This record gives sequence, C-alpha cells and structure tokens, in this order.
Amino acid sequence: MRWKRTIQLLDVHAEGEIGRVAIGGVPKIPGDTVAAQLHWLNTDPKGDELRRFLCLEPRGAPIGSVNLLLPARHPEADAAFIILQPDQAHASSGSNSICVTTALLESGIVEMKEPETIVTLETAAGLVKATATCRDGRCEKVKLTMVPSFVHELDVGIDTPHWGKIKADICYGGIFYALVDVGQINLTIEKANAAGLVQAGMILKELINRDIKVVHPEIPAISGVAYVMFRDTEADGTVRTCTTMWPGRADRSPCGTGNSANLATLYARGKAKVGDTFTSRSIIGSEFEVGLQAVTEVAGRPAVIPTITGRGFTFGLTQVALDPFDPHPGGFALTDVWGPAAGEI
Repeated sequence: MRWKRTIQLLDVHAEGEIGRVAIGGVPKIPGDTVAAQLHWLNTDPKGDELRRFLCLEPRGAPIGSVNLLLPARHPEADAAFIILQPDQAHASSGSNSICVTTALLESGIVEMKEPETIVTLETAAGLVKATATCRDGRCEKVKLTMVPSFVHELDVGIDTPHWGKIKADICYGGIFYALVDVGQINLTIEKANAAGLVQAGMILKELINRDIKVVHPEIPAISGVAYVMFRDTEADGTVRTCTTMWPGRADRSPCGTGNSANLATLYARGKAKVGDTFTSRSIIGSEFEVGLQAVTEVAGRPAVIPTITGRGFTFGLTQVALDPFDPHPGGFALTDVWGPAAGEI
C-alpha cells in the first residue's frame, strides 16, 4: 500500500459509548508530562492535524472518541492516554478509562491476571486506578478510582433566551462540567428527546463559557466547561444523566467524569457520605455504579474521591490510513450529520 500514515485501533465501547483505542502507529507526542502533551495536542497545528485525521470524516464520525495510548511518565503507571474528540483533546473520561483498560488487558499489552488485575492509568488529570474483574481471558467489569472531584460553584444563575434564568452547578470531575437539572429545560432524559437535549446543551455550553472562566487550580492545561450534563433522579433513587458533547450528540454511557462531578455536588449538599454508592443510568438505559470512596482537598477546596464501575466490550479491530494523494488529509464534517456546529470546523 502507498499509505503515508497508518494507526491501528482496537474498537471498544463502555456501556454504549465508543472509545476506540489507538494501540499501534501513534506518533511521538511532545511534552514532559501528559498535561503538557494535552496542551500540545490542543495548541500545535500538528496536534490539530492528528486529531482531525482520527476524529473527522472519512476516518472518524461524530460518535465516540479515540484514545491515544502513550508511554507512561509516572513511575506507578502502566500506561498513559489522552482522549481525542472532534472539538479537542480532553484530559479524562470514565467511559474511555474503561475502554482503555479493557483494550490493554484483552489485547495482552498489559498481562491479565485472574480473577483481578489492577491497571494504573496516567491521564492529564492524574492517576486513575482501574481494578478489572477478569475471567476466561475476558475483562468482565472495571472499577475506576477517579481523580479528586470538587465543586467550583453551586447554583450559578444563567440567563437564557429560551428557558429564562436557570441554575447550574459548575464542577470538576476530571474535566469541568455544568450540571443542570433537566426539568429546567422542560425535557426528560429519554432516547426520543436526545436531539432536544443536545441542542439545549450546546446553547448552554456557549453561554456558560462566555461568562464563566474556570481553570483547574493545579493543572492549568485543564480549563473551560467541556460538557453540559443534564441530570434527574428516578423514583428508585437512580440518577439519570445525559451528557451533551460537541458538535451535538449525547454520551451513550452514564458518563464517569460527569458522575464524579455530580458526586462532588451531592457531598457538598450533605446528600452523600463516604461509603455511599448509587446507580447512574444513561439515556439508553446502561448503568454505572458510582461510589464515594474518600474525601480530600484540592488547593484548599473540599473534594471527593469517586469510584465508577462499568463494563467494556471490544467489537472490532481497525487500521486507518492516509493515502498521500487524498485531497482531504485534514478531514471534514458536514451539517447534515454533524449538526450546525460543523460549520465551525
């Protein structure tokens, strides 16, 4: 073949959310730390080129992420990774951590030990401990011990042209979220409402980032509200979630970093304590178990250590390539599939 670049991807999903894992052909990413590598991917034209190559058409799609496997920098880590999505590179993700753990173990990159294997993942947000339950060569489920999560501000008032003044909690769970009770936009979290939820999420994200500036107090490479997550509580106490993601789609999983951020709000309001667990259900009905393992501090702020438990499933092995004569090496996106935001690409 005359290909100019090839990257091998192991296709995985975690409770419905696709997290393809780049296991071969990943170029060297500059930076002494994973946070510095994240910054390079988001600011250097060559980083932008790599993200577009993997995430935009014809090799990518609006749904899902691509996880770049990188050599670990931390002495305790087994592997490092950064999440690529159509808008930018992101620091952390629960569903993608489950996908990466599943890929590492089921591909043999990290030796699987039954009945349990512990994999330490290095992200730009810090170390994530993944405890995998393994049987007959399969990773059955993964329990993540997430990075410390904290509240930036509760009950922030946002003036909107569509719903009047609504309230949002601005919180960190590995990335920054705006958490919004879904009843404020007169919708419920169900598959039939996915388009409406996504449209509302994109509007709110733009309004929030216009008026509210957030930067992690210890990791300046992590800044800005990445996602709006709508939430509700069902009769049995289950937390129902829908995280809305650029350029306009719904997270298929219950969302690990979003539930970590939400756990910080529950703790701050006195609604959760160390040892508590609850179920979070996604827009498609898949579930994570969310736990409050411990409390700590981040730059003097109260913070929680969440756990997220879910399942990853491999469904394919793909090699993507670039023909040197391809007239679209940087990829493309159209509003018919990607939504109105595709006009910005």
